[in-house]
Amino acid sequence: MGVVERVSGPAPAVADAAIDLHHLSRMTLGERSLEREVLALFDRQVEILMPRIRDGRPAVVAAAAHTLKGSARGIGAWRVARTAEAVEQAQDSDTPELAAAVEALGAAVADAKTAIASLLRSH
Repeated sequence: MGVVERVSGPAPAVADAAIDLHHLSRMTLGERSLEREVLALFDRQVEILMPRIRDGRPAVVAAAAHTLKGSARGIGAWRVARTAEAVEQAQDSDTPELAAAVEALGAAVADAKTAIASLLRSH
């Protein structure tokens, strides 16, 4: 009988890395071509979701932030996941909190995209 490992989040040392490469490798079973494909898909998905998150309509913001959070967790983009969750939680308030969360998410996404571009060049 196999052992199931529950993934609850990153180790403290990688929590702020743009991409947790160990997690990505585990999720793709160490297959470099699959890593490249998943990273490229995430990169394209971000281009679709970020304008929706900046849209401002609560239902649109919540759905896009939730989708981005799940996708980010899948590749080990923990900072993107955390900030997307903050947007998701703040989305129904038209306050500076939401604007700050969206700004933080944009910065986390930019860092992840930079890391992805570097990884795609080196893989």
